[in-house]
Amino acid sequence: MQRFAKALALATVALPTVTQAQVPDTILYGVAYYDEYTPVDRVDEDARMMKAAGISVVRIAESTWGTLEPQPGVFNFSHVDRMLAAMHKQGIKVIVGTPTYAIPTWLARQHPNVLVVRPDGVRAQYGTRQNMDITDPDYRAAAERVIVALVDHVKDHPAVIGYQLDNETKPYDTSGPAVQAAFVQSLRAKWPSLDALNKAWGLNYWSNRINRWDDFPSTNGSINASMSNAFAAYQRSLVTDFLAWQAKLVRAHARPGQFMTQNFDLGWRDGSYGIQPEVDHWKAARSLDIAGIDIYHPTQDKLTGAEIAFGGDEARSIRNGQNYLVLETEAQGFPQWTPYPGQLRLQAFSHLASGAQMVEYWHWATTANAVETYWRGLLSQDYKPNAEYAAAKVIGAEIARLGPKLAGMTKRNQVAVYVSNAAQTAFNSFKPTGIEYNQVMRPFYDALYRMNVEADIVSPDSTRKLDDYKLIVVPALYAASDAEIARLNDYAKRGGHLLYTFKSGFTDENTKVRYASQPGAIAEAAGVTYQEFTIPEGVTLAGNPFGVSDADNSPRWWMEMLKPTTAEVVARYRHPSWPAAAAMTRNHWGKGEVSYVGFMPSDALAEKIVAAEVTRAGVVPSVAGVRFPLIVRGGTLKNGHTVRYVLNYSAVPQHMAAPAAGTELLQGRKVKRGGPIELAAWDVAIIEEDGRSD
Repeated sequence: MQRFAKALALATVALPTVTQAQVPDTILYGVAYYDEYTPVDRVDEDARMMKAAGISVVRIAESTWGTLEPQPGVFNFSHVDRMLAAMHKQGIKVIVGTPTYAIPTWLARQHPNVLVVRPDGVRAQYGTRQNMDITDPDYRAAAERVIVALVDHVKDHPAVIGYQLDNETKPYDTSGPAVQAAFVQSLRAKWPSLDALNKAWGLNYWSNRINRWDDFPSTNGSINASMSNAFAAYQRSLVTDFLAWQAKLVRAHARPGQFMTQNFDLGWRDGSYGIQPEVDHWKAARSLDIAGIDIYHPTQDKLTGAEIAFGGDEARSIRNGQNYLVLETEAQGFPQWTPYPGQLRLQAFSHLASGAQMVEYWHWATTANAVETYWRGLLSQDYKPNAEYAAAKVIGAEIARLGPKLAGMTKRNQVAVYVSNAAQTAFNSFKPTGIEYNQVMRPFYDALYRMNVEADIVSPDSTRKLDDYKLIVVPALYAASDAEIARLNDYAKRGGHLLYTFKSGFTDENTKVRYASQPGAIAEAAGVTYQEFTIPEGVTLAGNPFGVSDADNSPRWWMEMLKPTTAEVVARYRHPSWPAAAAMTRNHWGKGEVSYVGFMPSDALAEKIVAAEVTRAGVVPSVAGVRFPLIVRGGTLKNGHTVRYVLNYSAVPQHMAAPAAGTELLQGRKVKRGGPIELAAWDVAIIEEDGRSD
């Protein structure tokens, strides 16, 4: 019981007050560095090579707890001291990571209870990283000891500018008895009675009703999505509390002005793909001074820039438009990610185009053993200059020259994509044909990206005003309260444009299907109802209303047979059994419009649908008539001038007419309005336009 009480107390740390931390007012270019991993003593040589490549920052220490504290309470900071001395000598700044995501062997031996118990009931074995229970009191005590010792040791070193809290933090499926007990305590504080909870969660089904709190079962065996998704939300809150606890601890010991960040990672699908289901980034970022992100993506012929753009847009949005740090991205990466000539440079400036204040590779040089042997850094295992190092020297010189001007770019986007962790976990509880939430969301985001319409990523936890946007795209809002949906519908009533997709409004915030015609609380604003849905087989859109190829004119994964009440029909299904069913509708709602797509379109069809909504909402693309593979992104510089990053995501030269007179910053040449901007394969141009954008 004492262990449970301690765990509960640790899980409810109040958010600390954010200090006036300072991130350098320039663009940082960096690498993660591990003197602990190098095969020979070469820290000074590495620092010299970094300086020659324009590297201005390194991240250290986040992965090496077992080296920093070889035995409990016995510290060895020799590697840290060597790295700090070598980097400072070369004028390179340092971000120190708290080393808490990979526990030392002695901790697992002395306190085996720190190893996480996952839903299968089996305690994790030692070996891999992130195998611990982040709520365990013994883990927290050991983590606090090493954090305090490390921060106290490095805080006064002039090279240290900030701290990364933990690393890609998640709950790691923690669901053992102590966590289950703490979850029940959180429910007792939230729900007025068990009767109310039983009704909201529909627990009479299969005799799941809970009549005493002491009878509350483990969620691990649940067949009830209401219970499972409530527990998933609780697990996400553990991450928020854990990072707030670390931030408060580090701030109490850090030097004033040093910043706190965290390298959030994204939902993975062959790279950094969508929103992270295990962490509420919007809530977790509140304890930070600046958000950080890890962005990994395919390269070679699969390099589109969409993953870079989405990850950057999310990272910028989780702190309401604040610029962010890319704390990890690949240089060489997996064997299939070895970049073509020009791609490393294109990728670096693509990050800046989304608002990054730093681009940092994982990592400097490739490890010689263990599971990441083939996840290559900037250098390979020989530590010799290579093609990527040569490219980095060019990038580093350009960033050093232009960084002070490009830093602090702001954006005022006209479109938002509305995402929700609650909707994500609920949707993924009942995935049609195996697809998951991010696979629905990303094609709609990608459609905007490919037509050069920049977007923010907003969530129920965002504090941004919805009225800031002309168009809000809402993919698969499967679980949401009446109040949340009313907020969106009221935005449209005031003059905004909403685009809902299928499966939106289906359940309430407790993942309970509404006792109403679908799409539930959306039905009136959308002017449409439906009762039937199916998996499409042999279905197309009648008359090909969006002018796509025959192959692209077919719904996939899911379709709802829509019946308009007040809405106009934009598209109907073509199928002998459902000739009258609408596929997409549009409804006037107050001063605005609500469109509803009752099926999952192909990527090409999604582009056409989104393009039509963009036009109706009066949204202006970055540059009219320009689309992928020529991507144009930008914002407003500190001097008030508009800046445009022109990015060629193709292996063939591209060109466009300059929308305004200005200066191409990389080459330092003047550009006339309407004059040509020529780009080679995988090339980039940066145009600072003349005159203030305001």
